[in-house]
Amino acid sequence: MGHENITEFILLGLFTDENVKASCFVLFLLCYIAILSGNLLILLTIRGSCLSEQPMYFFISYLSLMDVCFTSTVAPKLIIDSLAQQKTISYNSCMAQMFYAHFFGATEIFILVAMAYDRYAAICRPLHYMVIMNRQVCYVLVMASAMGAFSHSIMQVLIIIGLPFCGPNQIDHYFCDVFPLLKLACTDTRLWVIAIITTTGVLSILTFVALVISYIIILSTLRTRSSEGCRKALSTCGSHITVVFMFFLPLIFTYVPTADSVRNDKVFALFYTMIVPMFNPLIYTLRNTDMKNAMRKVWG
Repeated sequence: MGHENITEFILLGLFTDENVKASCFVLFLLCYIAILSGNLLILLTIRGSCLSEQPMYFFISYLSLMDVCFTSTVAPKLIIDSLAQQKTISYNSCMAQMFYAHFFGATEIFILVAMAYDRYAAICRPLHYMVIMNRQVCYVLVMASAMGAFSHSIMQVLIIIGLPFCGPNQIDHYFCDVFPLLKLACTDTRLWVIAIITTTGVLSILTFVALVISYIIILSTLRTRSSEGCRKALSTCGSHITVVFMFFLPLIFTYVPTADSVRNDKVFALFYTMIVPMFNPLIYTLRNTDMKNAMRKVWG
């Protein structure tokens, strides 16, 4: 059992081409700086203004925090490795990276669900909204998201820890993830692959479908409303739906296998580890007057 012979893995990274490396380093570094500054700006703006009293912004601030944490489990290593000759990672660091990436990623998914519930309560149950979404409920939802994510992540780690690694140690990816690690195990892992695809894959798809349906219900409710309130709510829901699509589609493609899986996996993973966290702040602020006003107040 375990990893008697292997104490470290080699990450093959995104590109094998030497000429691409320097430009990748600059590009990813800029992306990471943008992710940190954008999300921290949102986090501090919400916390520093009266927006934090509204459930929606309460969740958005946690979403920004998750983006920062999630990207920070993957990006620093990716940036340093884009210049390094030998991209090694110790067995324990690899397990930790896998755990935290899954933990922050899954928490983010559950918070997106909480946000859909919040919009549903605000638009479809406006008279009871303050009762349905009181501060205690908000905290419970965030805690439940973290607990759900914890159980998901610990399961992934337990699966990998139980596998023997004796031979090859080259991970065809730029961070430690379940599928690339399963490929390296010295035992038949087909059952585990099927198990993970059914749990994570099906959960992702169900969550995605549930989110889309809930926003459809919300939008159909809005059709019957007055124009001004309707426009504002539409723009809010529009930005939420954009984030949901950007986050879930690459995720579903990763966990629902296709023929040329690994090659695409890295590209899809890049999408939800770097690109989505970078656009989240833009999506939530650009179309949002409350947010812009709060920024002027806090930073002006």
